[in-house]
Amino acid sequence: MLEADLALILALDCSASVTFEEFGLMASGCAAALRHDAVIAGLLGGPGGASLCAVLIWSGVGAQDVVLDWTRLDSAAAIASFADDVENTPRSIRAGATALGDALAMCAGLLDRAPPARRWVIDVVGDGRSNQGIAPEIVRDRLVELGVTINGLCVLHEEPNLVANYRDEVIGGPGAFALWCETYQEFAIAMRQKLVMEIA
Repeated sequence: MLEADLALILALDCSASVTFEEFGLMASGCAAALRHDAVIAGLLGGPGGASLCAVLIWSGVGAQDVVLDWTRLDSAAAIASFADDVENTPRSIRAGATALGDALAMCAGLLDRAPPARRWVIDVVGDGRSNQGIAPEIVRDRLVELGVTINGLCVLHEEPNLVANYRDEVIGGPGAFALWCETYQEFAIAMRQKLVMEIA
């Protein structure tokens, strides 16, 4: 298989602080971002003409699920189909604590079996700091050593200082950044901005 330009994991928080309505806004916001012209152009515009994407949902220790495995996005039609799948992503794990380090460890395993790609990015979405399991900075540092970039999108409706926590404990690697939105109602716009920055 030809090498893709980017392997991207969307890692979505499903802990107890995220209601079913808010999870729906996350899923639909990710799908809307993937359908945006600038995102489509970025996913297809590299030397390889293709990107890879997978979706992981996560909560407490032992509560992670790869709901969409690695999918090759090599045409507008493939992206449109994947966006539909993202929008209809089931919430398949129980709501629990916020085990960010365990979520990153699950992402590491997913990257281990990713098809060949020039660049690896983990896109962590959450509305709370880690409160269970492995310390996220431990896993973050191991991933950064392997050349992975971890970016964050923080929803600040419960923890106004979450961006500082993500910068200290979660994000890392080449060009890493954290964006934020105040509520889930603003999520789709923030996610689109984030994907445009990541893909570029």
